[in-house]
Order: sequence, then C-alpha cells, then structure tokens
Amino acid sequence: MMDRVPRWASPVSLLLSLTGFAVSTYLTIAHYTTPETLVCATSGTVNCERVTTSAQSMFLGIPVAVLGLAWFAAMTALSTPAAWRSESRLLHLARMLAAIGGIGFALWLVYAELVLIGAICLWCTVAHVMAFGLFVVSVITAPDLLARS
Repeated sequence: MMDRVPRWASPVSLLLSLTGFAVSTYLTIAHYTTPETLVCATSGTVNCERVTTSAQSMFLGIPVAVLGLAWFAAMTALSTPAAWRSESRLLHLARMLAAIGGIGFALWLVYAELVLIGAICLWCTVAHVMAFGLFVVSVITAPDLLARS
C-alpha cells in the first residue's frame, strides 16, 4: 500500500493534526480557566469569549474544546507516517470516516457561530480550517488507499 500513498499526505496531515491539537489544547485550557486567557477580540463579530462561553460550547455535557482535543489526538495517530504506510484498509477507512465526522461537526459549529451565537472565534476558525484540511487530504487519498490490492 505504501506505493499508493502520496508522499505529501503524511507530513501535511500530521502538520494539520498537530496544529489542530495545539489550538484545541489552548481552547481547552481557556475553557477550564477563564475566557480572558484567549488572545482574541471580545466585541463585535469577532468575539471568542462569546463563542466559547455560549450554550453551543458544550455538546452532551462535554466542552466542544475537549471533543476537538480528542478528535485531533485521534487524527494525529491516524496521520503518522506508520499509519499512512499501513497495509490495513480499515485504518485508512477509519481516517476517512473520522475526517468526514470531524468536518460535519465543524460545519455545525460554524453554523452555530454565524447563526445562533452571532459571533466568530478566530481560534475555533483555525481548528475548523485544520479539520477541513484533514478532510480534503483524506478524501483525495481515499480512492487509492481503499482500492483492493
């Protein structure tokens, strides 16, 4: 399967995952300490504090930042060079399905920011862009990686 993996896929997905993990870590720390730790505007359309303290910042009683942290940790594991070299179709399918689930949730969060909350969090936007990048990498590489040998 290694010959089917584009050379750029592993480093790009790993960089996207680690960046998302770092941002999610920062958002998680801000959630459990104080929103004032966020380096972001607090008035107008860009208002991280309003977004991260809204009702939509929790999902099933779990902070969205923690869910992002867990998702990016999983995507980091699925984006390592060893994972990309794996012969397991199941692993590559898991990466693609996780990316689809992640971008679906990110799209819901963007909707919540724009429509329900009426504010945008720049840190959240970075995480959403990283999720979108992981989705693109996963979908672009999926046909070759999931093809039967």
